[in-house]
Amino acid sequence: MSSLGASTQPRIVLTGATGFVGAVVAETLVKHGCAVMALLRRQAVIRDVETRCIGDLSQANQLERVLDGADAIVHLAARAHIMRDSASDAAAAYRAANVEATMRLARAAASAGARRFVFISSIKVNGEQTLANPFTPADLAAPNDAYAQSKLEAENGLRELEQRTGLEVAIIRPPLVYGPGVKGNLLRLLGAVRKGAPLPFANIDNRRSLVGVRNLADLIQHCITVPAAAGETFLVSDGEDISSADLIRRLATRMERRARLFPVPKRLLRTLLTVIGRDGLWCRAFGSLQVDSAKTRDLLGWRPPYTLDAGLDEMTDWYRARAPRVSK
Repeated sequence: MSSLGASTQPRIVLTGATGFVGAVVAETLVKHGCAVMALLRRQAVIRDVETRCIGDLSQANQLERVLDGADAIVHLAARAHIMRDSASDAAAAYRAANVEATMRLARAAASAGARRFVFISSIKVNGEQTLANPFTPADLAAPNDAYAQSKLEAENGLRELEQRTGLEVAIIRPPLVYGPGVKGNLLRLLGAVRKGAPLPFANIDNRRSLVGVRNLADLIQHCITVPAAAGETFLVSDGEDISSADLIRRLATRMERRARLFPVPKRLLRTLLTVIGRDGLWCRAFGSLQVDSAKTRDLLGWRPPYTLDAGLDEMTDWYRARAPRVSK
């Protein structure tokens, strides 16, 4: 495949455009000269982006017609990982949103003549933590919850469709994504640091790979346009791994707070989390998770345009502007 948009404005269809990552992806694609159409569950206005309200993707009608003329699809929409899922059948809910809807969109893309499908998966397909070596795309998959399993099933379905139809599939498995608009545990951590809450990370010497939302968006743009991305799976990070304690210190410095870290024996901490039913939190907060993004850099000629420090600056500036004032 030649580079998309070499002589004409590439037409990109984007799902999840109103989300934390999707909003930055839409902005990035527009800046790179793409004509972007966002498929939305509910009507919204997105600057410089055509929008099409289709409702639930798994039930949308005439997807082939909607996708007609698209060069590439970027599929971000998903049922995200939920710490305490209240769904009566979480596995079925994840499968419906992350597998069935994905395959429905991809089959429509192939029928409509789209050339490339960029799927945002998750590093959780590889597993929850690394022990000796960073994860690579060649590692055997080791999903350990319904969310990660659904992402792996979608990946496998896309590869099979790729073989049957010729639709070029590029898969990205990001680790924790951060930046303005972040949600979940990292947003809660920002709040705890700003309030000066004591945190039990003083003797935790783990290593975590992170990716800034603007770096991820830039990689997605590369996966749309670079011919070598077709048929490949990529891991991504900012290129600087960091301990949880150091992350807290950097956030505290940016918010003009003191990092209030105290030590707790690792074995005791893990036991306490197990007792209160939060043993999974150990891996996510205190364990290591490193990725090897050498393939991404070498095959695509890609380098993250923003450093970790630049990304943390932008995120904390955003948070300080929106957070209520807290006395030091």
